[in-house]
Amino acid sequence: MSDNSPGVVLTDPAHRPDPRAKILWAVAAALLWLPVVVAVIVWAVVLAVNVERPSWTPVVAAAVAVVVLAGAHVTIAPQWRYRVHRWELSDTAVHTRTGWVTQERRIAPLSRVQTVDTARGPLDRALGLATVTVTTASSAGALEIAGLDLATADRTVAAITAAAARSRGDAT
Repeated sequence: MSDNSPGVVLTDPAHRPDPRAKILWAVAAALLWLPVVVAVIVWAVVLAVNVERPSWTPVVAAAVAVVVLAGAHVTIAPQWRYRVHRWELSDTAVHTRTGWVTQERRIAPLSRVQTVDTARGPLDRALGLATVTVTTASSAGALEIAGLDLATADRTVAAITAAAARSRGDAT
């Protein structure tokens, strides 16, 4: 889009995910690192049991690397993602901004909305959160609004569905 488009002002979406999304992302990151931590522990145990004079340098180096990387992923990434993630429903479109290393801004015109879904995995359910997925005819794929309070997610699904039904278009 050019800078001289009449009447088009791109602003950041107004709404953040629920603050509990930071916990969701931290737990998900910890679960991702769990097999790596277990592998380093198993390596150390196997080395201690099977080798008479083991060299601990590689195991300690791996353990330190895992602790540093996993620690950063579990503590810093969720905070960063929470600062970046935004969403908004306007009269004409659904707007999102997501990511933590690579950030992506998506705008889906309501006239292109095909389906609106809510997903709740085990961690989401435990925290009372949900993810709203807006599917359009775009080749870029569905647009996701993660980490919403369940009541907010339900209201958002209803609002997007109603707004899409009112908009003119064939959703293709």
